[in-house]
Amino acid sequence: MRIATTGMPDLTPTDKTGASAAADDTPAPASTASSAASAGPSQSAALAPALAALRKMPDIDLAKVDQLRDALAKGEMPFDPAKLAGLIKRFHGGHS
Repeated sequence: MRIATTGMPDLTPTDKTGASAAADDTPAPASTASSAASAGPSQSAALAPALAALRKMPDIDLAKVDQLRDALAKGEMPFDPAKLAGLIKRFHGGHS
């Protein structure tokens, strides 16, 4: 899931001096290889797959996240930390 808020770091490729490769504030293009390639060979190889995966993620409904957080804080929603730990472990390749 991708969070569509202003709290995301700027992933605009930079040149060797650290200056932004984009001359204006337009959003980065949807292509993965071309936008990362302008950052240099080592950065493009590492960033292209990550940027592609980030762009494919759906947006997060922040209002729903707030509702769930409030319900958890008020005790209106059950929370099982062992179950959460098992789901995280399974997601990241662990076998439980």
